[in-house]
Amino acid sequence: MSSLTMTLPAGFPVAPAQWRSHAGAAVVTLALHAGVLGLLLHGWTPQLSAPSQTQVLKTQLISLPAPNPVEEPERAPEPAPLIDKSIEEPQVDPQIEQQRLEQAEVAYKRAEQERLAEEARIREQQRINEQQRKEQLERERQDRLEVERQQHEAERRELLAREEQQRQQAARAEASAAAERARQAAAASRQYLPIAKDAPDYPSRALDKGIEGTCTVTYSVNPQGRIENPKALEDCHPLFIRPSLTAAKSFRYQPRIVDGRAVTVPEVKNTFHYRIQ
Repeated sequence: MSSLTMTLPAGFPVAPAQWRSHAGAAVVTLALHAGVLGLLLHGWTPQLSAPSQTQVLKTQLISLPAPNPVEEPERAPEPAPLIDKSIEEPQVDPQIEQQRLEQAEVAYKRAEQERLAEEARIREQQRINEQQRKEQLERERQDRLEVERQQHEAERRELLAREEQQRQQAARAEASAAAERARQAAAASRQYLPIAKDAPDYPSRALDKGIEGTCTVTYSVNPQGRIENPKALEDCHPLFIRPSLTAAKSFRYQPRIVDGRAVTVPEVKNTFHYRIQ
């Protein structure tokens, strides 16, 4: 004999004990019939054997009343958490809570103001630092410009000083050269000063034709102060050559003295000017 055990869900209504016994018998009977039917369907045939003592299986059918429809019970609300009534919640005074909120708000505003003030201070410090950096750069630029200006001014003064020195040197050199020329001229004039120089006669043909001109004659002054080898240069007009040479031959000079001795002075020039008055 087999038994069937079924586990009912929690909260399922439990029938009385009598009902449970009748229901179990009915379930067993139905199970036996279902097993036999299954064997027959699968081709099982019982083996016949010699009849033996006849056994009689008595089956008693019991009519059970139809069970009432089982209604799903309403889910009971979850029990509220147990609260220890011995511990009472502290009562908060609304005024104290309001004061606490106001203090928190004031503290927040103060912290925000301090943060904004700190940010403003940092920005101001950055602006001051940037301004100081710009001023420092400007001072450095001005210093560089001043140094460059002083260098240019020093170079200009040095250039002017060199130019002035060169002018002074040139002036001194010119003065020295002029003094030397004067000294040489004075020495030369002292050495062979003319003693007698007569003017030439104006050629009558040139005078008749109204011809004017010049004639340069070159000659040497000998140790006696007389004229030697007079020659007319190319600038002489043909009418003025003869009277010029004749006049030059009549010149007398003081002889040049070198180391106590009279010497010849070569290439002395004299220019005669012929003008009609």
